Amino acid sequence: MNDIIRLLPDSIANQIAAGEVIQQPASVVKELVENAIDAGADEITVIVKDAGKTLIQVIDNGKGMSETDARMAFERHATSKIKKAEDLFSLHTMGFRGEALASIAAVAQVELKTKQKERETGTLISISASQYEKQEDIATADGSIFSVKNLFFNLPVRRKFLKSPETEFRNILNEFECIVLINPTVSFHLFHDDTEIFNLPATNIRQRIANVFGKNINQQLLPIHVETSLIKIYGFIGTPASAKKRGAWQYFFVNGRYMEHAYFHKAVTQAFDPFIPTGDKPNYFIYLEIDPGNIDVNIHPTKKKIKFEHEQAIFPIILSVVKEGIGKSATTPTIEFDQEGAINLPAYQEKRAATAPVPQINYNPQYNPFRQTASYPQANRDWEKLFEKKENSNIPLPSFDEVTVDKQMTAPEEIPQPALFEFNHTNHHNYKGRFLITSLKSGLAIIDQRRAHIRILFDRYMQQLYNKKGISQGLLFPEIIAFTPQEATMLPYMLEEFAFIGFDLSNLGNNTYAINGVPAGLENIDIVEVLKDMLNKAIETGCEIREEICEALSLALAQQAAIPFGKMLSLEEADQLVADLFSSSSPNYTPNGKVIISLLNDDELEKRFK
Repeated sequence: MNDIIRLLPDSIANQIAAGEVIQQPASVVKELVENAIDAGADEITVIVKDAGKTLIQVIDNGKGMSETDARMAFERHATSKIKKAEDLFSLHTMGFRGEALASIAAVAQVELKTKQKERETGTLISISASQYEKQEDIATADGSIFSVKNLFFNLPVRRKFLKSPETEFRNILNEFECIVLINPTVSFHLFHDDTEIFNLPATNIRQRIANVFGKNINQQLLPIHVETSLIKIYGFIGTPASAKKRGAWQYFFVNGRYMEHAYFHKAVTQAFDPFIPTGDKPNYFIYLEIDPGNIDVNIHPTKKKIKFEHEQAIFPIILSVVKEGIGKSATTPTIEFDQEGAINLPAYQEKRAATAPVPQINYNPQYNPFRQTASYPQANRDWEKLFEKKENSNIPLPSFDEVTVDKQMTAPEEIPQPALFEFNHTNHHNYKGRFLITSLKSGLAIIDQRRAHIRILFDRYMQQLYNKKGISQGLLFPEIIAFTPQEATMLPYMLEEFAFIGFDLSNLGNNTYAINGVPAGLENIDIVEVLKDMLNKAIETGCEIREEICEALSLALAQQAAIPFGKMLSLEEADQLVADLFSSSSPNYTPNGKVIISLLNDDELEKRFK
């Protein structure tokens, strides 16, 4: 029988390795920029075209490479960081496995220009799909210039499965932000399709955070710092007031490397829990310094997951230092005025008018809204018909314990007119401004009025998006809104949808827009917060399909515009809310699957009183 085991050619082995190391254009940016930092560069420029599919170019002023090193750098497992196994546990640099350049060269056309400062000439190397095409001496600036063209050109299936340009560039921004936040003393420039996205001079950590996420964050940062024999922790957390539902900036760094750590994240959120509303997320930029021998960075292909030897001991340290930082934000100086020599002003005595008589209210103490009476027979019959109709339509009403999620996310149907609800009075009761309780022939229906309003508004905004026609209310004085680079990158792809909903925005340049008009009904709402919430909702969910973007925008806007908890509705408002709700094609659940209506039947009521 013939032997069947054979060694893979280097080109194929490199492509397999590239599948782990180079997953998307952002992976190339990460690897090349980290190499530039390891080379001692203090000025790095990143140029991206077509979200990295056409070109990724990284220019640095580092120490450069010799002719031999430039050639060796593209070989698998070629590295200057490791000489023996023990070196794996004392690393202070980014790349160390020696697979990045070999992997990139296996799936793209790569050109390297590099020169050491002490040499008169540099080296040019061209590689395509792991095949060397050219190597020669050239005149070039000190440092290195890596140009990666036509990523995955030889793997059409991989290239086809790349996401949309806006998503791929957003991924590049995420990687870029992680790198610049941990290297504030390095100057960075980022260009995308000939547009400058970032121009970050060398500075300190606090100023770098402000330069990346906007100057407004500077007033929201609280410093933290602690040093123990085990670990040093420093950085900044956001004030409790700066926490938000989505789009929070949450970063952990250890020994100059970005990491994701769910256990340490829990320590931060646990410290914030008593100070922020449920569901809000705090901002934090936390830097850890620890003996490299106490961590293992080689447990994940992208090295974002890091194992700590003493996790349980570090948890309370993080919890304590974050609590201390939050405590500082609650400390306000006492202002004491000098009373000596002060002018004694007489107290103002208000002239009170005569006491007005208490108004008299006539009401029927025998009236019971949950009992059918001769005065309101038609209202009860209408409700019974309504729920009989719903029960016969195979759309079950949820019970208190039901948690089934309605995953129907299709285009909205034309909303019918609520002819069924044209009655004089509905048989319902408003409980604590939160629930509408309605009596039925078979029991009680309990409606969450805020969730009902979210469903109604969501359907309305989706209809406007599909009809491409929204009602806009012009603002007398346009409001100016400044976006972060990541938000501004996403915005052009969503401007059309914003216009269909009713937003009128004009670009002022430098990531700044003027809000000239807003959807009707939003005049008294914080429009800046609404827009940022909608953008971050789309960014957070990573919407790829146009319909999903529309749903994300509509849901975010509906949640902002819906009636708040605790609002007592008038009789007419409650009537209209219920009428609009049951005109919806999906009245039982909110768009994100939360129960709107719960039915408590007669049998359940009787059990509660046994």
